[in-house]
Amino acid sequence: MSMQNTLKALADPVRREILNLLKGGQMTAGEISERFDISGAAVSRHLSVLKEADLVRDKREGKFIIYELNSSVLEEIMLWLYELKGEEK
Repeated sequence: MSMQNTLKALADPVRREILNLLKGGQMTAGEISERFDISGAAVSRHLSVLKEADLVRDKREGKFIIYELNSSVLEEIMLWLYELKGEEK
């Protein structure tokens, strides 16, 4: 995935809040939607953007789609920012 997609996904406050929710563990799309005062379709679109940026993973369990955080992409971004800042390790 490109860093541009990742940074675009992180630019939206709703998507950042979804990532914060998933930090606590796996959640269904319905559980995520319950936390926001926006339509389920809007939450679904945010989840699609996060998935396209590889920031979340999903899997189907019966009739539910379970989402989880993909922290490896976040670690790559953090490493890049750390190196950009120019401090020694």
